[in-house]
Amino acid sequence: MAERSLRGMKIGASSLETDEGVRFVARSDYEYTCPNGHDFHKTFAEEAEIPAVWECHCGANALLKDAEEPEDTKKAKPQRTHWDMLCERRSMEELEELLEERMALINKRGMRSRM
Repeated sequence: MAERSLRGMKIGASSLETDEGVRFVARSDYEYTCPNGHDFHKTFAEEAEIPAVWECHCGANALLKDAEEPEDTKKAKPQRTHWDMLCERRSMEELEELLEERMALINKRGMRSRM
């Protein structure tokens, strides 16, 4: 039985390719500064177009050091939230009334399930 078993390699254990003839692309390191005080570096190929803005790990847009902020990010309006859109459609008095109605309905359902 052992004579008939197949021998092979583990999948993904090692590459069969060699580094012979491989030339790495020239790279450059660029520094970005976040408005929240974070500084970080990104490495790009020398031929690559370097973006002026890169997202920081905190979610803010970091600016390339010694670069000016692009025009399209300066004019961007803040994103409207669900609450903003709701406040555009309803007054606070209407919202409080709706809340009271929903709470009464929920409490009524809760009483039925306990019986």
